[in-house]
Amino acid sequence: MAGGTDDGVNGSRDKSPDEAALSARLGSLDQRLSEIRDSRKIRTDQPEGSGNGAARTSAMARGFRLSSELIAGVVVGAVIGWGIDRLLSTSPWGLIVFFLLGFAAGVVNVMRSAGVAPDRTGR
Repeated sequence: MAGGTDDGVNGSRDKSPDEAALSARLGSLDQRLSEIRDSRKIRTDQPEGSGNGAARTSAMARGFRLSSELIAGVVVGAVIGWGIDRLLSTSPWGLIVFFLLGFAAGVVNVMRSAGVAPDRTGR
């Protein structure tokens, strides 16, 4: 400990037969791991038809998010239109107008979420 490093029980820097065998096993393990990594890389480069579960889950989550954006816009527009119809007694017109406005807002939200339209909320 006073010398700085402890290279073994007797402090010698020569490799014992056990250390040489361990080094050989470590080299063999490294070679096998690199072969396995290469084979996995080749499998992941294949087309997405046999894609892994994480990519499919991410795509499904994005699909649910986009569909909920559209549905939320339509529902909110319909509820606002129904409320205006009840308050002002303009029976189907408020519902129709705000239903269409809600649909348009939902489509715009889907386009923003998908990255097709620029997000202008920062201005």
